[in-house]
Parts: sequence; C-alpha cells; structure tokens
Amino acid sequence: MNIKPLDDRVLIEPMSKEEKTKSGIILPDTAEEKPEQGRVIAVGPGRIDSQGKRVPMTVEVGDIVLFTKYGPNELKIDNKEYLIAKEEDILAILE
Repeated sequence: MNIKPLDDRVLIEPMSKEEKTKSGIILPDTAEEKPEQGRVIAVGPGRIDSQGKRVPMTVEVGDIVLFTKYGPNELKIDNKEYLIAKEEDILAILE
C-alpha cells in the first residue's frame, strides 16, 4: 500500500529501542516507552500559509528525526507500525 501524507504531515517508521539494559536485563514490550526517533518514509507537499502559498517541508524522505513523544498518531499497516506526525512535532533531524 502506498501512503501519501497530506499538507505538512510526515510518515515515520519508528526505530526500535534497545530491548536489553546495559546490565543485561531484558525489558518486556510493556515496559518500553514509545520510541522518539524514526526514519521519514514519506512527506506531504507542505502547509499553506495565510497568503495561500505552499511552504515547503524541511524534512525529506530518509531523514532520521527526533519527534515529540505524544504528538504523532499511530498507524498499523500490514502488521507494521508507523507514525503520522505534523512537521511541528518533529524536533530535530539527526545527521
């Protein structure tokens, strides 16, 4: 399935966190917090400003981004989890 985000929305594939602590304790899925970084899979064309002009997106497909913990909406497609976030929920691009 092909997903094309609208306006200033971004489709993110969350990156899994370490499942084991440094001391070797394995954490169950219920103990893990939501991931706060992921890879951009698709981007929308950008938002429209008050003059009716399209503002281009800052992030691009393939960028690794940090995002707010509770901003994105969860989406499950073909048993794979994705997040859809507004560009304002993205805090930084990791380089």
